[in-house]
Amino acid sequence: MEKLQEKIWHAMDIEELCRELGADTEQGLNRDEAAARLKKHGPNALQEKPPRSLLSMFIGQMKEVLVLILIAAAVISAGIGEWEDSLVIIIIVILNGVIGVFQEHKAENALKALKDMTKPSAKAVRGGKVLQISAEDVVPGDLILLEAGDSVPSDARLLEAASLEVNESALTGESLPVEKNPAVIRDGEVPVGDRKNMLFMGTTINAGRGKAIVVETGMKTQLGRIAELLDEAVPGATPLQKRLNKLGKVLGAAAAAIVALVFLIGYLRGEDLLEMFMVSISLAVAAIPEGLTAVVTIVLALGVTRMSRRRAIVRKLPAVETLGTATVICSDKTGTLTKNEMTVTRIVLPGQHFDITGTGYNPEGKILDQAGKESPPRGDLKFMLVSGLLSSDAQLEETAQGHRVIGDPTEGALIVAAAKAGFNKNIYERESPRLAEIPFDSKRKMMTTFNQMEGAVRSLTKGAPDVLLARCGFILNNGRAFELTEDERARLLEINSELASRGQRVLALATREWPGVPPEPGAELVERNLTFVGFFAIVDPPRPEAREAVAVCHRAGIRTVMITGDHRDTAVAIARELQIIRSGEASMTGDELEKMSDQELKKRINEVTVFARVSPEHKLRIVEALKHHGHVVAMTGDGVNDAPALKRADVGAAMGITGTEVAKEAADIVLQDDNFATIVKAVEEGRTIYNNIRSSIQYLLSCNTGEIAAIFSALSLGLGSPLSPIQILWLNLVTDGPPALALGLEPPKKGIMEKPPRGIREGFFAGGVGSGILWQGIMIGLLSLAAYWLALDRGRTLEEARTMAFITMAMSQLVHSFNVRSREQSLFTLGFFTNRSLVLSFIVSTAALLSVVFTPFLREVFETVILRPWDWGAVFILSIVPLFMEETRKLTLRLRNLR
Repeated sequence: MEKLQEKIWHAMDIEELCRELGADTEQGLNRDEAAARLKKHGPNALQEKPPRSLLSMFIGQMKEVLVLILIAAAVISAGIGEWEDSLVIIIIVILNGVIGVFQEHKAENALKALKDMTKPSAKAVRGGKVLQISAEDVVPGDLILLEAGDSVPSDARLLEAASLEVNESALTGESLPVEKNPAVIRDGEVPVGDRKNMLFMGTTINAGRGKAIVVETGMKTQLGRIAELLDEAVPGATPLQKRLNKLGKVLGAAAAAIVALVFLIGYLRGEDLLEMFMVSISLAVAAIPEGLTAVVTIVLALGVTRMSRRRAIVRKLPAVETLGTATVICSDKTGTLTKNEMTVTRIVLPGQHFDITGTGYNPEGKILDQAGKESPPRGDLKFMLVSGLLSSDAQLEETAQGHRVIGDPTEGALIVAAAKAGFNKNIYERESPRLAEIPFDSKRKMMTTFNQMEGAVRSLTKGAPDVLLARCGFILNNGRAFELTEDERARLLEINSELASRGQRVLALATREWPGVPPEPGAELVERNLTFVGFFAIVDPPRPEAREAVAVCHRAGIRTVMITGDHRDTAVAIARELQIIRSGEASMTGDELEKMSDQELKKRINEVTVFARVSPEHKLRIVEALKHHGHVVAMTGDGVNDAPALKRADVGAAMGITGTEVAKEAADIVLQDDNFATIVKAVEEGRTIYNNIRSSIQYLLSCNTGEIAAIFSALSLGLGSPLSPIQILWLNLVTDGPPALALGLEPPKKGIMEKPPRGIREGFFAGGVGSGILWQGIMIGLLSLAAYWLALDRGRTLEEARTMAFITMAMSQLVHSFNVRSREQSLFTLGFFTNRSLVLSFIVSTAALLSVVFTPFLREVFETVILRPWDWGAVFILSIVPLFMEETRKLTLRLRNLR
């Protein structure tokens, strides 16, 4: 197995393939052998560029233009004998660089963790059991199972294929799906696109089902061989980050102009030229928000991590920003609004019905006849149960936590119902093997299998009752087939509607006997002239948390729309129970939607809350119609055909449990628990993250504005600079980064989901934030200037005056960090300690600030002094003024809103 990549796998017969790979077509590899091969071959993943080293990050920080100017200024200071100042500037530059590297490294790690959370999975047979494993753990010789919607995890040779179609456009550029066939290709070397018996890493299953043996993994796959052409680019900036970059450049240019003006005023006022140069450069470093994007990236990443703890995995960062603006959530019913614990509660046969006890996937229960007595399964009932079992691909597995279903939950319910009657799937599959199949299709709403049953070949078709009944010409009664009259058909449809109106999902079963499997078993040939057998009535109760989540959406100004393939009566019954559909709102079926033009749909879209019997292709039209009215649409989906709608929606949400890999790839977020309530929590987190980013921006820019305002005003008044260059740099180090990051960890505010969504085009400075930054910055600057002026007025030395201005500037900024936690709510309502990270950053920053006042050798370096009691009192009063002023403003705002 040393040179697997040289083998021509498509030309080998299965026996030779298994010998070469040490593979087993039934049991697969055992776990120990799989672990040994993983160790030998390595993870099944394409190689990526190694992450940047901490040293290269640090060098990158040192290459910033302002940092280089500052280093040059330090060299100049050393050249004229100011060694102490020069050394301190270099130390501060290094500390700033270290903090920058920490932020950059943390952001990269968070984004890597985000990528790890969304790794694809694969179904492999290990030791005879079907396991869901990470695609990275697939090894050569693994036996893998694939179905519509799966991503092919590695290069593999087909063993079985049932109507298998694969999209290979990612590898070959061919846009049309390729139909696969497990037959040996003896032609030797043939182009990749012509290897019909091979599956390739990076392609996706469009339709059908297949079983294959893995032949190549990782860089040895066809995709790996051209990996240098598909080198993964660094993730692009999100729209939010792009806007911030643009904003940073504008603000940087404005700050640079003001700093140049400060230097000019100082020069004209006769200030020391070197000191003014140092003040200007230091002010430029502090005032230009070069760290804004880094802070926001970390806040985004931290928010995404917090969302993952609430079961919402973000695949694409722009979704975080968009979530907070969502005005409509289009949700699937089954498994999202309901528990997805499918349980067959009743079997309806012509002229009789049977109730089945038990809930969930525990195969313990009884089958009761109409009199309520336990009924042994025989005759038509046995045929119904066995047929449901044989036509299902799901597997029932017993775990330490109980029983679970691998595969489709509805098919799982049929297997559990049969198990309650004592019918074992493995035994019956051996006795009545499957010969062929026509996989489920969302347009047909049916699937068919061919099985050898009691010496005859039978097709077993299950699907939507109204669709399947239209294909039936006969009805089974006591083992005999009779012609299905129109009256009987109407009566059966009434039974279907009655069951559906109780919120039950109904699945119909039909059969047909054949002399043998047709040479080309197509749906049009097979699924007609069927004999109706009966109905499975399946209960899938609403999730208990879904009703409250829907209510939260209503209060938040978000409309909930249910989209399902189920019967209209079933959908409306569940929608009423969850209060999704209200007075004046309507429901619509896929047939009705199909007959409408796009313009007609756009006219009616705002009054329809439930779409039933729709196919995934209809979802795209629904999204387009909603977006036509300016709605920001979040859409859920799980199937391969949901991918276009998930991509077109503003936020696509794929199901983590039942979702196909294709749907997950197309989606922006993945719901790990397939739960509607998780979408609502994600919206809340999206709103919180955006608000936190605005708070961080508001804090940073108001602090920068304060420093510029203080120095500009003092120089204009002829008072000299109230801060030395080193003090300015130290301020930037201790008051900017830590509080801004801590504001990004602000927990969700009470009432955040009581407000309507913000506008999709709403800027950072909307809602009074822009004016707030301006007046808050000027206030902080004037408070620092007041401290400086008071000291000079009372005959204090320049060192004392600057120390008062320095401490007042820093403390008023740190106090102000608590103000920007909310635009409206009082800090006393929020609680001082509800954001512990901010409290910690306040303590650490204050300690760092006071260290340069109370530590003797630092006092000399930073030109500070220990203040007198009166001066400390003045500093304290001036520092808490921002809190008093903002609390007054918030109170005024709240009183105005009450009127």
